[in-house]
Amino acid sequence: MKNNIHLKALLITALGVLLMSLEALFIKLTSISALTFSFYTGIFMFISINVILFSTQKMNLVNTYKAGFFPILLCGFLFGTSNIFFISAIKTTTVANTVMILSSAPLFSSLFAYVLYREKSTKNIYVSSFFIFVGLYIIFSSQLGRSDMIGNFYALCCVLLFSLSFVLLAKYKDINRFAVTSCAGFFVTLISYIFVKDLNLDTQTLYILLFAGLLTTPIARVFLGIGTKSLPASEVSLLMIIETIMAPIWVWLFLDEIPASTTLIGGFLILVTLILNSLYLLKINSKKMTL
Repeated sequence: MKNNIHLKALLITALGVLLMSLEALFIKLTSISALTFSFYTGIFMFISINVILFSTQKMNLVNTYKAGFFPILLCGFLFGTSNIFFISAIKTTTVANTVMILSSAPLFSSLFAYVLYREKSTKNIYVSSFFIFVGLYIIFSSQLGRSDMIGNFYALCCVLLFSLSFVLLAKYKDINRFAVTSCAGFFVTLISYIFVKDLNLDTQTLYILLFAGLLTTPIARVFLGIGTKSLPASEVSLLMIIETIMAPIWVWLFLDEIPASTTLIGGFLILVTLILNSLYLLKINSKKMTL
């Protein structure tokens, strides 16, 4: 019975990550600015997630937000801001650059966990961090002075904020993840509205935004929210690599965007490091289970 639950959680999480990998393609398919894209996806995310919450919670919807209101608000703000940086990164650099930089999230999560809660990292984290930093250096160093560097900076801001929110969510385990995603949509819309210059859309862009904001994005988050509840962090980290691999592939297939050779080299080093680290953690966890 436990094996069936575990397998189901793995499949649901993997499907959620696969759907999430399509988001970069949707961003690239539109010609609107990053802030305009953020504004509309924020609205659609807020609406769709609250429809899901209302259908499951009904009369307890208000209490869902009240329970842990401050951490929901804080994590929602961090998630929302990181989402804006993610969209800005996709618009200003290659998808491969963005997702390779984002794959360093476990490194920054460990750093924030130590700074905020004095959680000590194991030796494998230090070894992994070294190779991840080398991979990031290879990606960044080849693009100094180029427009891609701005996109890389946006991706770095995204991964920092995302990692911080992930650490806070791990601390506040009881807060509703859908409520956090809903707040993220609210902050994406609010922040984008303050800075956006043009909200005009053509029909094709509107269809893409509707499909991404009302279907793909919320469904991916729902699957991730369901699946990750039953999985250890090491398995989740391993599954998240699906997005790192598939996002550039989708863009290559549909838009013929080819990453720079240095991105492939640095990204390959980061991916191998993350895979080996996740496999090591799985081995350690399985030994603990047998004791």
